[in-house]
Parts: sequence; structure tokens; C-alpha cells
Amino acid sequence: MSASCNRSSLRANIHLGRAYMRKNGLSVVIALTVALLSMTGGAAAEAKGRISFWTTETGPGRMEIQQGLIRTFTKATGLFVEIYGIKGSELAQRVSGAAADGTLPDVLLFPLDYLTAWAEEGILDSKQATSVIDELGDASFSAGPLRLARVEDGWAAVPADGWGQLLLYRKDLFVARGIDAMLGSPETWNEILKAAAALHDPPRLWAIAVGTDPFNDYAQQILEQLALSNEALLIDPTSGKADLNTPEFIQALQFYKRMASFSPPGPISRESARDHYLGGRLAMVIGDPMLLDEIAGLDESAPVILKGTGKPLHEITGIVGAVKGPLGSRPVQWGHVNYFGITRGADPEAIRWVQFLVGEGYLEWLGMAPEEKLSLRPEFNDGWRNLKLGSDRKAAVSELYSDAAISRLMEGVEKLDRWGFASGKGGCIGQLYGAEPFVRLIRSYLSGEMTAESAAERMTAEAVKHAACH
Repeated sequence: MSASCNRSSLRANIHLGRAYMRKNGLSVVIALTVALLSMTGGAAAEAKGRISFWTTETGPGRMEIQQGLIRTFTKATGLFVEIYGIKGSELAQRVSGAAADGTLPDVLLFPLDYLTAWAEEGILDSKQATSVIDELGDASFSAGPLRLARVEDGWAAVPADGWGQLLLYRKDLFVARGIDAMLGSPETWNEILKAAAALHDPPRLWAIAVGTDPFNDYAQQILEQLALSNEALLIDPTSGKADLNTPEFIQALQFYKRMASFSPPGPISRESARDHYLGGRLAMVIGDPMLLDEIAGLDESAPVILKGTGKPLHEITGIVGAVKGPLGSRPVQWGHVNYFGITRGADPEAIRWVQFLVGEGYLEWLGMAPEEKLSLRPEFNDGWRNLKLGSDRKAAVSELYSDAAISRLMEGVEKLDRWGFASGKGGCIGQLYGAEPFVRLIRSYLSGEMTAESAAERMTAEAVKHAACH
């Protein structure tokens, strides 16, 4: 199966029950045991221990990279690692079953969506994860992903990799229309609207695209980022319950609708928004960092159609990460984070495997797919710049993007945030993404079936139906 098929599958499987991972299309669970000789040529029987590791990184080439990491680790420590590849969509069920019959792995890779629930259920050993972070120093991790993993006695898991949602914009058009001199890069709601008004020239050029497809969670991701950027919280800090009947959230809904008025007609998903941008029909697009290799022409399944600009599309594209609303106190970027979790009752040596993965082996880990695996440890940021991204063709990040653009990506990681997790209610947002009631309500609101105030009431009512939102 082609790399482009894996990318489509990846984008379709972001949230709870559909973990955000590239797939190779196989429904099998891969079980590989890697038993290595020591550097001195000793027998495998001399190894001191055995660690089991579940990974959802099962795409083409990724298991081979992880096997290479295991070989390096085993030669250095004498410890065996058994690696099991699990489809992301099956992870929750497999973990639940293993917890029930006492067969959990020592370490597992998992997305943020599961963190709160697994910490509360005692699946994750926060004491062991905290010992890893304390040993390496909490200041050596990016603040955003670490904050999302915070629990009462430390951290539930160790940040592995992640990415933040981006706003990409046509720098050449900003310069041509005088927007660059007037606003610079669009980092606030007001700047985004001013740029959109100056650029909007349909049907030749649409200013910006936001999600309008009722069967795609792209809309909910954008709305969540806008809400966070305007201090609109899903969970009321006083009552501890879901409540979106606030001026901050109503304002976020109104701003979303204003942006939708500048969007191309028809249902807009992340894929259709991307295609409009690649075709030169869109001045600004919101999406994931997988766009970075697509606009550079490295993915044959998403070709750059735009011609006649004098420079490649990636060279005339500006990057914005965190955005700030009028009532917000700081810029915020919606983020996806993967974690290494050490399970309750794990082999004590499991700590060493996790330390290796975020230490000596970290750049090799990130190199599986740099566009979706940004460094969450700043000391590795320079190394990440030299990793090669791309699906069908490869090029180093630093060959394609300027130091300023890369710095924006890394600065955004520090500001990653999500609804509910900081207040210990991460399971709430996971359930809402799984059921997708917000996506349908956003579409109804955009079509004029209800006011922003009514939409906020309806969304609150949907949220409180879920036990995790109380």
C-alpha cells in the first residue's frame, strides 16, 4: 500500500477510538521479538531482562526503525525488548482486555486522548513516568505536552512526540496586497479577518477555509483552538462540569461563522481545504503539519497544482502556530501528542527503555515522520531540523524551510493545549470527538438553523450527557 494511502488513513484516525497513526492497511497485529547479541558477541541468554512494548507505529518502514532502536538499546544494556505492533483503532480495546486479564505490556505508545482515563483506571504508573521526567529534568521537555500529562502526583506518562495545528498563508499575496506591511503574519483573530477581507476574491481566490463538513472532525478541531485562544474553557473551573454558555465561547462561534463566510462553497474537510490551497484557490488554510511536505511537492497523492508564482509553494508560504483571540490572555495552538506510558506493575527496567527512547534514540524515533513528530525536548530541536520529511520524495526540513519558519513550529509546541486535560477532564473531550455531536451542531449553526447562543446551549447539553464531563 502506498505512502499516500497511509497518510489518508492517518488523517482519518485522529481521536479516541481512532488513534492518530499512519497505517499500512493490514488488520493483523504484528508481534516481533528482538533478541540481540551484546557488543562483545555474548549469547542472548546473558541478557538481564525482558521488556514488552506496544506500539501503534506499524506503517511501512516504521517497525524496521523501531527494531533498529531495540538493537542499539540491547547492545548497550543487555536487555531484551519484545515489540508488538497494534492498530491504533484497536488500541483501546486491546489495553482494556489486557488490563482485565493482567497481561499489560511494560511500556506502550498512545495518544493524548486516552491519558486521563488510563491514569484514573490505574493502567498507567505515574510514579514511574514521573521518575523518568525528574531524572531528565522537567525543564528539558516542552511545556505544553508536559502540562497536559500532569496528574496529582506528577505526570501520567512521558511525552514522546506531537504536532500543533497550523495556519499557513500565501506570503506573496500578503506582500502584493500590502497586508504584510500592514499586519505582518496573521496571529490574532482581528489580523486574520483583516487579511481575509483584503484577499477574498471569489471564485478566483477564497480567503480562508474552515471545516463545514458535518461528517469530519476538522471543524471541531478548529473551533476548539479558537475557543482556547479566547479563554473559552470546556470545563467550568468552579463547578467542574462542562459549560459553554459563556461570552468567550459564543464569541468563538461568531468568529468561526465569520471565517466560514470567506470559505469555498460545499462541505469543507481538511483534505478539500488542502487541495484548494495546493491549487492556488485559497489564501490561508488551517491544517496539520503533514501539509509541510505536501506543499513542498513531496507527496504524489497531493500534487501542487499552483503554477506561475516564480517560486515553489513552500517558499511563498508563511507559517503561524499559536493564535490569540480578543479575550485571550495568551496565544494557543491546538495540539496532538503521543506519550510513552509505563504501566502499573511493569518491569522496573522499563524505565530505561523509555529513557533511551527520549534520549539517545530520540532523533531516530522522530525520523520516522518528522512532519508529524515534532521534538518535544528542545535540546533535540536542532537535530530535528536536519531530519528528512516526505512520503514519495525526501528532503531535510532545513532544506525546505527557513530558520524563522522552523522556530515558529517549535515555539508552537510550547503552547499546545486541549480542552479538558489541564482540569483532569480529558476523557470528556475524547468522548465528544468520538460521538461527534459538536460537528453536527457546528454545521447547523453555520447554516442558520440556530444562533450562537443556542448553539452554545446545545453543545453544553451534549457535553453533560457524558459521564466524563461531570
